[in-house]
Amino acid sequence: INAEYGEFQTLQHYIYLPNLRCSSQIAMSSPVIETVVVHPLVLLSVVDHYNRIDKVSSQRRVVGCLLGSLRKGVLDVSNSFAVPFDEDDKDPDVYFLDHDYLETMYSMFKKVNAREKIVGWYHTGPKLHPNDIKINEIFKNYCSDSVLVIIDAKPRDLGLPTDAYISVDEVHDDGTPTTRTFDH
Repeated sequence: INAEYGEFQTLQHYIYLPNLRCSSQIAMSSPVIETVVVHPLVLLSVVDHYNRIDKVSSQRRVVGCLLGSLRKGVLDVSNSFAVPFDEDDKDPDVYFLDHDYLETMYSMFKKVNAREKIVGWYHTGPKLHPNDIKINEIFKNYCSDSVLVIIDAKPRDLGLPTDAYISVDEVHDDGTPTTRTFDH
């Protein structure tokens, strides 16, 4: 995959994730997202979610829904909420994501701010997992151009603890069927 990444930049109280320009080897299935802006409220909410679960469970990561809007190539992630999630450490095909809870919470958030739509989801990584594509397909039922933002709740290095990914169809030169993968 040929991709050129922009620099991380912090401006005022927003966190900008890298720009992404995809090569012709990847078939984009959604509008082009050039920049992802994650508001500090989202980062605080994710870290709080992680800390609450970490105290009562041995779960390694948490999952939640991202809310915001897409305008002129800028995905503005302004809010989020936690979603009950569990997975089997030994079998990546075994996981639980509470759809009913997600739909109920989103309907309540719509009553407060109708402009905020589901724009994707987050997890606390700190890296991609084998079942992330399958989970992303679930979120595509709510948002066709779903974005995954991995937020490291326990960063070891100085800098932004976030990475944004979009799902793409990877076209193979050997004629084999396309596969879904994430592009950074």
